[in-house]
Amino acid sequence: MIPVLSRRALGRATLARHLLLERAPLDPETTVHDLLGLQAQVPAVPYTALWTRLADPDPTAASAALSARRLVRAATLRTTVHTLTAADALLLRPLVQPVMERTFAGTAWGRALRGHDITPVLAHAAALVAERPRTRAELAPLLAGRSGHLDAEALSWAFSYLVPVVQVTPRGLWGASGRAALTTLEHWLGRPVPELERGTALEEVVLRYLRAFGPAAVRDVQAWCGLTRLREVAERLRPRLRRFRGEDGAQLWDVPDGVLPGEDVPAPVRFLPEYDNATLGYAHRARVVADAEHIPLQGGPGGAVGTVLVDGLVSATWALHRTAGPGGTALLHVRPSLPLGAAAGDVETEGERLRAFLAPGAAGEVRLATA
Repeated sequence: MIPVLSRRALGRATLARHLLLERAPLDPETTVHDLLGLQAQVPAVPYTALWTRLADPDPTAASAALSARRLVRAATLRTTVHTLTAADALLLRPLVQPVMERTFAGTAWGRALRGHDITPVLAHAAALVAERPRTRAELAPLLAGRSGHLDAEALSWAFSYLVPVVQVTPRGLWGASGRAALTTLEHWLGRPVPELERGTALEEVVLRYLRAFGPAAVRDVQAWCGLTRLREVAERLRPRLRRFRGEDGAQLWDVPDGVLPGEDVPAPVRFLPEYDNATLGYAHRARVVADAEHIPLQGGPGGAVGTVLVDGLVSATWALHRTAGPGGTALLHVRPSLPLGAAAGDVETEGERLRAFLAPGAAGEVRLATA
């Protein structure tokens, strides 16, 4: 008989594997590798993701790895920018090429270019960014006229979707800022994007996903990466996997030695950045999201909003509000989606740690709203 795992058991497994039950004595590069990337659409987000997971978080170490090109910022999973190890960028980018092409084809830019051979234009754009990194806005006028009367802006977007590229530093560095300037992954790393044996590479990625996110259904893997038709990959891996069922009857797959904490293992309060893969890495997110009418994340500067886990479930949102100037303050506002009860004190304590990390030296406090 296939064992059944409750929603709470699945949640505890996710927390353990995402280093959210206990902060880990790891370095940033190992963490990024083990989690198969950190969501990085907002440049500051990976630093908060590491802060909430590591026993001794050092943002300058992650920043140095980006500068040294051991970590890179590249659009891969779900066509969004992730911070990845260089090796994983080279592994994932060819695999998600169909996702990049499908997504681009559905955009206004893709529809504008439909039916046209833009291969020579993409090659020209690659040569231009090899000369020096350029933003899409800088590329567009340089591509104008390269392919008849095609829209130059659409061509610059096509390049960023259809060719493996990275966003170069200083964008993404700790305490720095920079434009979203692009160059090719091959040029940035000094090695070509490999031609992978697709079946073998997909099996490796599915196994690593399950190690970091499992137990999970095939639809969860597909939601995480954007690829489809992965059921056949799971079936090929069947002899190497163990199986469970969820409370809803869904078939769940897992690696044989995947950690499965008990349902009653305490889950400490954790603050997550926006778009964290611990919440986005599943098609069915009930394992990590409480049943409540959740308050949408507030707008504002990137990297200054997110969600709060209480007893392992998203139960609140947070936002850091700063005032400029020498006497500037930093106030961390927490808005619960449901009553926090006895956890309110822990939320305030953990919130103050985050506030001090994101705004070192700034006066302020944590303000907890009433659910």
